[in-house]
Amino acid sequence: MEIDAAGGAATAGLIGAAIEKPTGHAGDEHGNCTDCGLPVEGNFCSNCGQPTHVHRSLLHLVEEVLHGVVHFDGRIWRTLPLLAVNPGRLTREWIQGRRTRYVSPLAIFLFSVFLMFFVFSFTGAGSPEVKTTMTAAERAEDTARLEESRKALETARAELAANPDSNALAVTVRASEAAVAMMERRLGLPVTVGAEDRADGLEPGTWQAEVRDAVETGNISVNLGNEGLNHKVKKKLLNPDLAIYKIQQTLYKFSFLLIPLSIPFVALLFLWKRGFTLYDHGVFVIYSLTAVSILLLLTVALGKLWSGFGVLGAFLFAFGLPVHMFAQLKGTYGLSAFSTLWRTIALLFFCILASTLFLLAIIMLGLTG
Repeated sequence: MEIDAAGGAATAGLIGAAIEKPTGHAGDEHGNCTDCGLPVEGNFCSNCGQPTHVHRSLLHLVEEVLHGVVHFDGRIWRTLPLLAVNPGRLTREWIQGRRTRYVSPLAIFLFSVFLMFFVFSFTGAGSPEVKTTMTAAERAEDTARLEESRKALETARAELAANPDSNALAVTVRASEAAVAMMERRLGLPVTVGAEDRADGLEPGTWQAEVRDAVETGNISVNLGNEGLNHKVKKKLLNPDLAIYKIQQTLYKFSFLLIPLSIPFVALLFLWKRGFTLYDHGVFVIYSLTAVSILLLLTVALGKLWSGFGVLGAFLFAFGLPVHMFAQLKGTYGLSAFSTLWRTIALLFFCILASTLFLLAIIMLGLTG
């Protein structure tokens, strides 16, 4: 719980740091700034910068929220096209100080992550889903396996009826029910065993039921070197939906950790190239992660709207990521084509490594928190 709270507090702090100073009214009836008290002329206070114009409508409140998070005005429409087609120029201009026309890297990153998880929560993306297509031979094989599973279920139920107090036999019955239900679904047949047949209420044949049965039968073992952690992980795995939810929440709260985790890898590519600082690499990383978030969001959203987009979307994501990375590296650091190419390949490898470490950490934090 402490780690979970720390993640939420850190994310909230970053959002707060990315939000601009709220608009309000700076001039009272005497022409003085209501913030610092000095006389004001024009649209802004010359001392503290607070606007003089008063807005007190509900519509403007909504506008302030959007504006505060992502500077939701003309800058968003200048930032997003550049991020898509010329990310190197966008990164370079921010590094060189031309910033008033663009959304800040941190603000747009946090908003893209929030939007991605918001959409995923409604589309069900990230939850395990099994889709299978079978040939005639596979269907015949699965039909035979279904008959074997039904016989095994009958035997297990008979043994449980003779020994009703046996927990091991009860688990065997649930596992047999899950096997029957899974094969019936694969073959497109009506499921003959329902959730009422399980004491835990899970529907046989679903991935949730299979995970719970695997934990109870010992097919999934947990050994983290600490009995307390082992107990926490097993408890969450017995409720797979809760485990997925906790991992998703942890992923959202700690998504900002991808930034400090990625900066050293980018810096390694430019150890002998002067003129760039860790701040510059940080801006590159944040804009790059934002582009990945938006690309992933569009891929998943279009895949949900059009079922035939799945394979095409995966190809576009796998192709678009290195192309975008190549363009951003070349434009940001002023590299030649060859220098950009080898750095892109190296950076892709670093991305896989950093993402793997990050996801492992997130899974552990989600299951043990």
